Amino acid sequence: MELYRSVVEQARDPYFYAELGVPDTPDGRFDMILMHAFLLLQRIKSEGSETEKLGQAFFDLMFDDMDKNLREMGAGDVGISHRIKDMAKAFYGRIAAYEEGLRGSAQELDEAIGRNVFRNADVATEHPSNLATYMRAQVAALVDNATADIVAGRLEFSPLTEIFGPE
Repeated sequence: MELYRSVVEQARDPYFYAELGVPDTPDGRFDMILMHAFLLLQRIKSEGSETEKLGQAFFDLMFDDMDKNLREMGAGDVGISHRIKDMAKAFYGRIAAYEEGLRGSAQELDEAIGRNVFRNADVATEHPSNLATYMRAQVAALVDNATADIVAGRLEFSPLTEIFGPE
């Protein structure tokens, strides 16, 4: 599914790790995929039933891919289903935190990002705030993606250089 590929590609942008302080670890990469999945699902959720099946197909593919990646990293079959359930619960928790943060004050989103993306890292004060700025910019940019394009698998995130300036 092209939408998943777009989400993963955006989440892997080196700028997040080198400039915005996201930990370049499996957890950090996982969090960036979840953040971008959240942004996509938020966008298509606004279309109601027209995109409901697409959202579910995206979610299923994302967790199937995570299952496959865990197996490739050598996780035992017995523990994988438990780990996938934990990952799904983590995603639902982030969805709630990010939705609340986007509805609330700038500080609320900063705190949600700090608790999730930067939970195990020493972090500069500006990193959660910069990532919150990024999320808000992407919410606005994704509105400009036509629903027909998204349904066809075409998704365009705003380039990081448009949000933060030249690298």
